Amino acid sequence: MPRLRVVRRLIRLLSGKDLKVPSQRIPAGIYISINVDSRRCWKSAISVLSSEESAAWADTVTLSPQASPAFSVQIRASYEADRMLGSGELIGKLQLSWHDLLNHGDEPFKLSFPSVRGVRPSLTLKVAVVHACDDTLSDSFIDYAAHAQLAKYAKCKRVSHLKAAVQHFQLVLDQCPVSHPVHAAALTNLAWARLRGYIRNDLQGIDATTSLFREALALRPQHHPDHPLYLYNLTEALNWRHDKESTAANIREAAQLYHELLPLCQEGTYLRSIAAGKNGVDYVIGRCNDLPIDASEEGICLRRVVLELCPQGHQLHPRALDRLAWALRPRFTQHGNIDDLDESIQYLREAVSLCPEGHSDAAYYLNNLAYLLGLRFDHQGKPNDLDEAISFYEEALHLRPVGHKYRDTSLDNLGQALITHFHKCEDMDDITRAISLCREALTLRPPGHPRRDTTLINLALALDTRNRYEELDVTEGLNEDLNEVIDLCRESLRLTQLDHPERQRVLCSLSSTLCSRFTHTRKNEDVEEAITLCQESLASLTSLHPDRYFSYGLLKNAYLSRYRILHDPADLALAVENLRLASRHPTQGFPARLVNVYDWTVTAEDYSHASALEAYATFFELLDGHLATRSSTILRREAAAAFHYARLLPVDAASCAIRLELVERGRGQQWSLASRLKSPVEDLASANPKLAHNYLELSKLVSNAAQNSTTITDRAAADLAATKFRKLMEQWEAVVAEIRSLQTFSRFLLPPLYADLQAAARHGPIIILIASKYSCSAIIVPTSGDPYHVPLSSITLADLKTLKDRFTRAIRHASRMDPAETRTDLIVLLRTVWDEIMLPIVNVLENVLKRKRHSRIWLCPTAAFTSIPLHAANPFLTRADRSKEPCLEDLYICSYTPTLSALIRSRQIMKKRVTPSFVAIGQGQPGAGKGKALLAVDSELELVHELVPTTANRTTISGDAATRAGALEALEENTWVHLACHGKQDPAQPYDSHFVMRDEHLTLLDIMDKHIPHAEFAFLSACHTAVGDEQTPDEVIHLAAGLQFSGFKSVVGTLWEVDDAVAKHIVEAFYTYLFHPKEVGVMDPTKAAWALNCATHAVKKKVPLEQRMVFIHIGV
Repeated sequence: MPRLRVVRRLIRLLSGKDLKVPSQRIPAGIYISINVDSRRCWKSAISVLSSEESAAWADTVTLSPQASPAFSVQIRASYEADRMLGSGELIGKLQLSWHDLLNHGDEPFKLSFPSVRGVRPSLTLKVAVVHACDDTLSDSFIDYAAHAQLAKYAKCKRVSHLKAAVQHFQLVLDQCPVSHPVHAAALTNLAWARLRGYIRNDLQGIDATTSLFREALALRPQHHPDHPLYLYNLTEALNWRHDKESTAANIREAAQLYHELLPLCQEGTYLRSIAAGKNGVDYVIGRCNDLPIDASEEGICLRRVVLELCPQGHQLHPRALDRLAWALRPRFTQHGNIDDLDESIQYLREAVSLCPEGHSDAAYYLNNLAYLLGLRFDHQGKPNDLDEAISFYEEALHLRPVGHKYRDTSLDNLGQALITHFHKCEDMDDITRAISLCREALTLRPPGHPRRDTTLINLALALDTRNRYEELDVTEGLNEDLNEVIDLCRESLRLTQLDHPERQRVLCSLSSTLCSRFTHTRKNEDVEEAITLCQESLASLTSLHPDRYFSYGLLKNAYLSRYRILHDPADLALAVENLRLASRHPTQGFPARLVNVYDWTVTAEDYSHASALEAYATFFELLDGHLATRSSTILRREAAAAFHYARLLPVDAASCAIRLELVERGRGQQWSLASRLKSPVEDLASANPKLAHNYLELSKLVSNAAQNSTTITDRAAADLAATKFRKLMEQWEAVVAEIRSLQTFSRFLLPPLYADLQAAARHGPIIILIASKYSCSAIIVPTSGDPYHVPLSSITLADLKTLKDRFTRAIRHASRMDPAETRTDLIVLLRTVWDEIMLPIVNVLENVLKRKRHSRIWLCPTAAFTSIPLHAANPFLTRADRSKEPCLEDLYICSYTPTLSALIRSRQIMKKRVTPSFVAIGQGQPGAGKGKALLAVDSELELVHELVPTTANRTTISGDAATRAGALEALEENTWVHLACHGKQDPAQPYDSHFVMRDEHLTLLDIMDKHIPHAEFAFLSACHTAVGDEQTPDEVIHLAAGLQFSGFKSVVGTLWEVDDAVAKHIVEAFYTYLFHPKEVGVMDPTKAAWALNCATHAVKKKVPLEQRMVFIHIGV
């Protein structure tokens, strides 16, 4: 039977606005209830409340005409998105009749409800009359009075309403066992009522309230629709508890909960607007930022969470960056992990960049950033860090003029930074200004000020530094200064508690000043007190505490001061032991430890202590580690140059004892570090292909990162690049360690032992010339057996420096002379080189080693010897039979090698040879401002082309084709190269030394970046291609060495300026001997030294002495 069609009334629910909850709770959503009579109730779906406190529905209810003419419409808040407990909380209620609704026709209309918290909620509806089949509308309705009581309490604050609400909610909870679906809702309702009472101090027992929220949250796990709201509920309890009780644990937990909550809150929802607002997450962030710094893993984790809660653009983001940076700082000082310090600097750079001009916190962030940069300078010794720190301190001080409440802090910090800068640059203006700043700061920190002790210690340090630098005689003025420093230190010590972080600095400063006074007054009680203070300091510090390093250093000073006066060997032994402990203290950076070890070497040498060799070895080990932290070749050189006072240590070590390993390790470190990434791995590839592949891939990544870092000028970007480089180096070192674990590769990339180094002398002895402040000598490494030590007792380091200057003047003078004139000055100098340097060595070669004439030898000069043309040593004597006494090049075929390792590497990569190809590159017409035209270049190229065997693939590049890119490509594609052009040695930055091409310079760095293992020979017919820089002579940084490093096994270079008009005579003679007609087609790079020797003899009548001497051979 068909259903009866009847007239029905349709109500379409569209939206609601200004839907405030009376109790001020955060609802899961809003729903509408239409109540027709006691049996008939319709409920809409629960709609999520938006951030504008509005909601939208698409629900429709259809009612029959038999329904009561009057009905009620209710707006209710639900605290569950899933199954609801009861009816929720009433927001608004209206009694209506059908007549009222039908008067609006088919158009939407608005219903306004009574005011709630100052605004009138409203609904937008639409009604219509339709014909439909008969149906029945029914729903259950449960109404609890608890929500109404809680709403009344929120409005009128009567405790009776609160108690009624709590009682009713407790009753409901009692009726909902744990297994009941709405048990969590009942728990939450009760907890909210209790929390409202706690907030207004009408109820106690926050522990029980928090436990109710926790229990409810446990019943609403992740992915439950009510989980976000229940997370928020618990955060509210924790926040209020922290607000009243200041318990750090609560706000920490709230931060963790917000970290989970915010991603779950949809944008535009009311929950999101509240949770992400000033009373939600902003409150948590602010309170977390106010917590004391905690450097534990838990504390740093919290700071990272807080930073994620306020991303870039958030007003609290800069402060969160600062707090995280400041938490990482103590972890760095405790454990010495540079990653922590780099990360903290990165965060503070961002914080500073986010402060617009005039921002109230700008000076604060600048000050903190400057402090961290100063800390990194202390640890790594990068000059830019200290300069930048001082600049930021200056800027912060400018933002804190006279009268500013924090001016004292900026004065104190800038003064301390200037003291550090003075130790680096020894500019008295720094220390004078530091004293002035500290005195001004002291006036702003009168007795009783909590930071007065810090200023006292800084002023004491500044005064003590000035006294030491000026090296004044024992005068009344000096005594007064020392006494003032000691008084300041004692006052500072009196103001600091035993556990105060500054106490160690005070103890150390007082000990240092007492030592200074002891040196002047020789009162034993001063040095005794200094030692006691340091021992007290050490006793209070853990074994890995960073401050132990400073206490070791001061103990050394005290014991050594006493030894110099009392000469007790026990004091010297104790001084050395503290030097040893300081140099090995792991939490201190390389620069500080290197300074300490250098002091150790000087102490051991000055007092003939047996630990000298250990000190030298330790220095080279630490320097190697320090240079490895630099991402580029230029930065490594700058880092090495910072220890300019220690540049003679390799030769001093050799002077101390015949230890070739130490000499080799201390010299050419730039090349050794760079060559690690280019070491051949054929043997490793055969033994373990996968490991060899990993090593090569990581080597490429490290090399690329190093190259990219050279183009970065932004300091923040440079910091990030340095961190990336360090991470790659850690991976690379891990692979190297894995390789060394293989049985036959235990010494992979380790410094060579003597047995390894002796392989360099396989084809002839190597003479290492040692120029030390202690003595000058030579070490001859024979093809087998122990090395020979040859004292050069008639010459000193000072003599060598004078000899070098005289050679420079003589060569400059000779270049202006007529070719036929006798070079008297040069002859005198070369005779000196023969008599005082080479003759004692030749006597050993002839009489002890029985070295045959015209056999090969290799010269390996160090320090001042690198500037002397040793190969040209000549007695210039005539025998009775009118024959000439033989010179060095008459006796032997001389070659040079920068280091023994360089010669070994060249021989290793000669194992595989390819079909030779020869390219001649010439540029006689450089661009404007790049040097005069070289008129003989083109004819020289033609000459070379004719002399090279036709069996070789010969090409010539000149004129417009001789560009930087063209030359680099030719170097990579050919095995033999002849370069004729201008060569320029850059004395300030030797890696910028270059060959002049048509467009851009072909620099040493360009050449070093190439890896050309098939390359064999290069002739550099250009000026200054084989002379290093004065700042780091033992690094042998020049163009010829760069070509050898990139893969050329044999190189002819020049020591000074070449006259291209006469150079062609040597070039012609050289290639004529090298490619002898009897050996048609043979191209052997190992014959280059012999060919050069023959050529210089052959052109004696055509080429003046200084132009014959200028060419030297390097390599195999």
